[in-house]
Amino acid sequence: MAEAQARQLGEHAENVTEDVSAERLAESGLRFEVDGEIATITLDRPDKRNAQTFATWSALAAIGDNLPEQVRVVVVKGEGPSFSAGIDLRMFTPEGVPGQGSFSSVARSGDTDFEHNIRKAQAGFLWLRRPEIVSIAAVHGHAIGAGFQLALSCDLRIVADDVKFCMKEPALGLVPDLTGTKPLVELVGLAKAVDICLTARMVHAEEAMRIGLAEQVVARDDLDRAVRDKAAELLSTNRDAAAATKRLLQGARARTLEEQSLAEGLEQAVRIKTLFGG
Repeated sequence: MAEAQARQLGEHAENVTEDVSAERLAESGLRFEVDGEIATITLDRPDKRNAQTFATWSALAAIGDNLPEQVRVVVVKGEGPSFSAGIDLRMFTPEGVPGQGSFSSVARSGDTDFEHNIRKAQAGFLWLRRPEIVSIAAVHGHAIGAGFQLALSCDLRIVADDVKFCMKEPALGLVPDLTGTKPLVELVGLAKAVDICLTARMVHAEEAMRIGLAEQVVARDDLDRAVRDKAAELLSTNRDAAAATKRLLQGARARTLEEQSLAEGLEQAVRIKTLFGG
């Protein structure tokens, strides 16, 4: 089961770059590499267009739990022709994914177990918003359903000109539950989010850029370079100031102007005392 894989990942997490990135993650369809302050997560089931399973989500959560402290930028990308085609369709069958079960088995679980399983899946997406890191989704080809939501869980989306976003869940009788609804509404507004989700239509690169889903659109062959350049720009700022600024930006929408002003003052007091307090 996915829970057992997550426990195993945690038990062997002392050396993150070896144990979390290699053999154990390969079983979940992921690669994980750390190069200085940049970590790269690669969805690595190209023959399945990087379709996701319970194990994928547990492995993503394990990476977040064991992220090396020096990492400041996390890049999420896909191997092969697509970023991620969404949920592995075997999860819709009674047999499910070998060793992981199916939606049928989840549906038969008790309410407590059901909620626990959803929270575990969401944990693989939530950590990408941490203030101490900046996450970049490098998106090309199809980013469908869970793939779309994984891209939405990142702070920035740099996309190739062949990108195809689609929130497929309503067409399958489901709702998007991998933390994608809030950032989608915040990025594009309620009306556009309703249009995208309730029609399950494709959003291509030009529209993604126009409505705020993408920060940058580049040719497919230029995607890796564009992401490297953005990572270098992000690393050029002070680490602690960047984290404090991200906290302020994340909280701004829920605060009044007066509350935000007070929050800015509190963060600035820490920075000035740290830099000049002696």
